[in-house]
Amino acid sequence: MMIIRYIEPKDVNDLYLLAQKAGFGLTSLQPNMEKLAARIERACKTVAGELPKADQVYLFVLEDTELNKVVGVCGIEVALGLKEPWYNFHVGTQVHASEPLSVYNALLTLYLSNDHTNCSELCTLFLDPDYRLNKNGKFLSKVRFLFLSAFRQYFEETIVAEMRGYSDANGQSPFWNAVGHKFFNIEFTKADYLSGVGQKAFIAELMPRHPLYVDMLPDDAKAAIGIVHPNTRPAYNLLLEEGLRYKGYIDIFDGGATLQADIENLRAIKESQILTVQVVESIPLSSG
Repeated sequence: MMIIRYIEPKDVNDLYLLAQKAGFGLTSLQPNMEKLAARIERACKTVAGELPKADQVYLFVLEDTELNKVVGVCGIEVALGLKEPWYNFHVGTQVHASEPLSVYNALLTLYLSNDHTNCSELCTLFLDPDYRLNKNGKFLSKVRFLFLSAFRQYFEETIVAEMRGYSDANGQSPFWNAVGHKFFNIEFTKADYLSGVGQKAFIAELMPRHPLYVDMLPDDAKAAIGIVHPNTRPAYNLLLEEGLRYKGYIDIFDGGATLQADIENLRAIKESQILTVQVVESIPLSSG
């Protein structure tokens, strides 16, 4: 049987194995035992009501009870950017025009942004490839929306979800190679790992504060803006079904889309119900 429950300290080894399988680009699930254990502890303290809002995270696991094995994970960060800055790029427009010269150009730009500060975040969704059947992925993703609906008071007005952007089988990201690598001079996989384990100071220290013109990027980098990794497409479609939308924000590392929505507009908030279940030993046969 497959069940979803809160994560527990005993799950750290299974979570580490999942992190190893996740590959490149899933920033919040890095194969670092110490950091994973610390995040599990943070989740347990959140459930126990022992942490301030800035530190709170809810983590859920999908368990195969026949094997006593954790095969999937998902989470919700309660409030982003209240202790460390939360960064993304906003895809904007800058107009250059001259009426005497009959010139008008509307150019796409990338601005470093902290606009999602104090938003809640859907995060850390990963399912073991061997269990991607029988709608396990949909089950794992949708439980977060039911939790949001049942405990609406714990979360902020806006929910966001950073989607894994495009990278190839070798971990090469065309967006990173054209943008981030120019300022950091490190490989995408290392930058992604450092961010995932909480070492984010380098972002503030090295990322440009002025706008970047999209037209000056190579074609493969431009094509990656707002695009999600093929393995992430099913999760992306599920979020669209629940009411999240792309609003022009992208990940600063791989250019993947960030989706967002007002929590009150989510399908689960508007349509789900909380009902009382009665457990019985047997069901009486109908006389009809």
